[in-house]
Amino acid sequence: MTRPIVPGPTYAEMRDPTCLPDGLRAAATASLTSDELAPRNLFNINWKNTGTEVESIVLPKELTGVQANIIVLSGRNFPSGSMKVGPAYTTLAEAEALSGLRPGDRSIIGPSTGNFGIGTAYVSALKGYQAVVVMPDTMSQERYERIRKYGGALDLTPGTESDVILTLERTHNEYVSKPDQYVVLAQFELMPNYRFHRYVTGDAVEKAAAGVGNGQVAAFVSAPGSAGTLAAGDHIKSLYADARIVALEPRQCSTLFNGGQGQHRIEGIGDKMVTLIHNVYNTDLLMLINDEETVQGMEVVQSGAEALIERLGVGSEDALALRGKFGPSCICNIVGAIKTAKYLELGPQDNVVTIATDSYDRYPSVSAELSQRFGGQPDLDTLEAWAKSVFLGASLGEIIDLNQPSQHDRLQAMKRDLWTRFGYSDKFIDGMASQVFWDEEYGLIEEIDPAIAEIRGHLP
Repeated sequence: MTRPIVPGPTYAEMRDPTCLPDGLRAAATASLTSDELAPRNLFNINWKNTGTEVESIVLPKELTGVQANIIVLSGRNFPSGSMKVGPAYTTLAEAEALSGLRPGDRSIIGPSTGNFGIGTAYVSALKGYQAVVVMPDTMSQERYERIRKYGGALDLTPGTESDVILTLERTHNEYVSKPDQYVVLAQFELMPNYRFHRYVTGDAVEKAAAGVGNGQVAAFVSAPGSAGTLAAGDHIKSLYADARIVALEPRQCSTLFNGGQGQHRIEGIGDKMVTLIHNVYNTDLLMLINDEETVQGMEVVQSGAEALIERLGVGSEDALALRGKFGPSCICNIVGAIKTAKYLELGPQDNVVTIATDSYDRYPSVSAELSQRFGGQPDLDTLEAWAKSVFLGASLGEIIDLNQPSQHDRLQAMKRDLWTRFGYSDKFIDGMASQVFWDEEYGLIEEIDPAIAEIRGHLP
């Protein structure tokens, strides 16, 4: 039975939560800690903790070993514990505002390797929909448990992070093909993901750099899963034409780099494809990161405070502040940011900004697997060695300048080869080679926001 819409924020209110009534902001903030499943938590979907300040951290230079400032935005305080809840919400909110979807009409499908699926289950629970998350069957147990906690069902496909193409195939064969039963929040191909990150995350990246160094962004770094986060780079380039946008891949699954198709351990990235929503012509550099180093680096910041303080000279307050904040994909982003600062020879006034999609609470099982491979808990000497090799030793190898002849066209051809298999025309995909395509998609926010506001009615 169809039920009334549960209201949520517009794009503008996610970008600037102070646009919301003060009473609603206060109630939303209280709900985040007192009642995780209260629907007003939808109004906490922003980078600013429903206030004015972006939560971010400038990494200690004793850890990074570079002169540039490495700034990491934290997505851990979004509802559900990850910023991926943002594109899950916007995709569902657009379906309600533009296509007439209502709770009770159809089930919601979220293809994912974890965080987007968690976000899909969470938003669906708050808005009154049944959710099914389609994901590989070897992700961390913490991810499965969180999806079930929010009432989501799991449809597991064979393989690991690198086999997400099987998840995509299952989604199209079983769910996209039945639009009368299912609404698919297709993060790899639908533009609400792009719009959220260009408009909301892009603004947060800009604000996080204000007051640090020269206050500008020299580079924005992110490892693509869906590649939605990279859309923040389009906003940054609109402000700073010389800024570099950097994409990262696992060395073990170097699909964009050289067509590699291997397995890897960095959950949330490296999905063996050029996603449809990746604006490849606006990406400047492509770098490879060793997956084992991301897990080692996570363990260093989680349990290696003594090594950081005594062996690397990191301040005790800074070392302890890192604990609990980063999963493997964030460590991947941090290593990529360090490589970027070295490659571009950036100085102390320059800022490299990257993202922590979630936090450590989703990866204790990954730490346990590392200890099992290593033969026990790493000691102080091992943690020191890992810190120096992963962070200080980030190399300048395995980097492609995508602005060199034919590189962007190569990625565009990869996109065309994949997505025409899923029903998209050559003409549509070829249109993505122009920035006009992306600017027009972004400009639709001016039409979408009034539609979201209209169907939800008056806010308290």
